[in-house]
Amino acid sequence: MLDWKDAEAPAAADIEELAREAIAGLPPEFAGPAAQVVLRVEDFASEEFLDELQIDDPLELTGLYDGIPMTEKSPSQPQHFPDTVWLFRRAILDEWASRGDVGLGALVAHVVVHEFAHHFGWSDEDIATIDTWWE
Repeated sequence: MLDWKDAEAPAAADIEELAREAIAGLPPEFAGPAAQVVLRVEDFASEEFLDELQIDDPLELTGLYDGIPMTEKSPSQPQHFPDTVWLFRRAILDEWASRGDVGLGALVAHVVVHEFAHHFGWSDEDIATIDTWWE
């Protein structure tokens, strides 16, 4: 049994390790393009991201894809910044603690897959048609 008196909250590096495991588990046709995306883990989303998405509470945003989806890229319009998947550690930990019914690895994997789906050109509505996570 875990000795909670000495337990520490998972660090950004722990969340990143779980995320990289989820990325490694993607089907081969997605793994190559996923390897081209920068993965960043921060405690909270920046004010810029929150303002852009009209989110007041930073604990409501667990992840974000920042880039141009593969379905919209054009060689004639080069991108000047790398596609990035952002994971927000404190929001992920808050959701994990409040849910209480899912392992941290499963939650991180879910957020990672959701954000990479955006990279591959899926909308939130597209993802919702096959992702029953929130039901």
